[in-house]
Amino acid sequence: MEANKILDTKGLACPMPIVKTKKAMNELESGQVLEIHATDKGAKNDLAAWAKSGGHELLKHEIEEDILKFWIKKG
Repeated sequence: MEANKILDTKGLACPMPIVKTKKAMNELESGQVLEIHATDKGAKNDLAAWAKSGGHELLKHEIEEDILKFWIKKG
């Protein structure tokens, strides 16, 4: 999946992945996609809930070698 921006939050614990995601999303235009890489296992639920509450769309998530990857489309 193609992203407009990639955000690396590996090694950061909650709530920092959400804080960094929010900041990165503010820099994108509506409809653009942010790819997030995280290692915090709680990020899966946190990012899904955050995206929904913010009017964004969690397009896809996957785990690759202990790295959680998310693609969120800005609402």
